[in-house]
Amino acid sequence: MSIPLLEYSPSSQNQRVEGYEVPNEDTPTVYKLNYATSDQDVDAIIWAGYRQIFSEHLILSSYRQKFLESQLRNRAITVRDFIRGLGKSDVFRSQVAEVNSNYRLVDIILKRFVGRAAYNKDEEIAWSIVIATKGVHGFIDALLDSDEYLNNFGDDIVPYQRRRFGSRPFNLVNPRYNANWRDTQSMRSFGYRSFYSIRTSGTLTTEDIRKAIPANFLAMAGNIITPERNYQRTIAAVTSQVKTLEIPDTSRDVTTEEVTIKPVAVSLPYSYIPAIAKN
Repeated sequence: MSIPLLEYSPSSQNQRVEGYEVPNEDTPTVYKLNYATSDQDVDAIIWAGYRQIFSEHLILSSYRQKFLESQLRNRAITVRDFIRGLGKSDVFRSQVAEVNSNYRLVDIILKRFVGRAAYNKDEEIAWSIVIATKGVHGFIDALLDSDEYLNNFGDDIVPYQRRRFGSRPFNLVNPRYNANWRDTQSMRSFGYRSFYSIRTSGTLTTEDIRKAIPANFLAMAGNIITPERNYQRTIAAVTSQVKTLEIPDTSRDVTTEEVTIKPVAVSLPYSYIPAIAKN
């Protein structure tokens, strides 16, 4: 028996409010299969789907799903089926699903498949229960078959960030995994031991440590580690020094002598001649 989806209250986000902005360069491009009249148009739809679901600016050749591409070119499947296939591919599983927790995976999949962020924590908890019971594929099926997806994208439109203006697409700026996964990988390399125990135990060489963490972090952590200090002994030594410390006498006697000034005869370079009085 599957657990029903928990109820949550949607918040007022941009995509739920009527917009009056004038279309500009920030307005997302709508890729629709019905408008494709040439092979180049179909190629643009395929690459738009890769960018939206895999969140990559440049798609590696190993990431491509050529079987799905061939079916879409022949109009054997719809765009919605193509998006569903990308979400259920091994690339999406290994690059996104396996490196994130259920809560973060809910937020990422909502942004890439439905074009919006999670409303609140209640929605993340509700969909994380679906992931725990039905798996990631069941979560993707529930989104692609929902009324929200069908009303906004239908069968022939590649999902996009709805009412995006003034910012870049959030599906292309979010990192593939967060710091929690990176730290977990580092701890696995250390055997779930702290960096201090590895640095002091000597069980691993410097080369092994450098393989597990970046060199700049190694240098930073090495500067943080300080030698142990016995604070009680230090305080006792300083206290004894203060008690036995003798302050030298640096004062000096200042004597004042009486100074007498004697008149000295000064020879001037000229003689004083009184002026002659006029009658």
